[in-house]
Amino acid sequence: QLQLVESGGGLVQPGGSLRLSCAASGFTLNGYGIGWFRQAPGKEREAVSCISTSGTWTKYADSVKGRFTISRDNAKSTAYLQMNSLKPEDTEIYYCAALISTMCASLSSPYRYWGKGTQVTVSS
Repeated sequence: QLQLVESGGGLVQPGGSLRLSCAASGFTLNGYGIGWFRQAPGKEREAVSCISTSGTWTKYADSVKGRFTISRDNAKSTAYLQMNSLKPEDTEIYYCAALISTMCASLSSPYRYWGKGTQVTVSS
């Protein structure tokens, strides 16, 4: 069964950090662009960041630029989202997704595989 599994979410105080992981099961992430998205109840899913297959091309939403860093380890078939200087408005469910392309996209529709999400809560 082909699936993505996110981990690393949790409760953190404002200004804190978390590192999310996205691991592939049943396939390798090497040939896929990876995207991170987030969604809060009653809100539309929004793109956070994405990375090409080689890791040389990345993109970030303006709201996280300078605070979040996306990376990948193809040998481990895992992608990461390092989140620093977290704010209460970053509180959402975070999803990773895999796109059959060497590049990546900010739109959610092209992504073929999705994880079930991991909750990130930023609160004092």
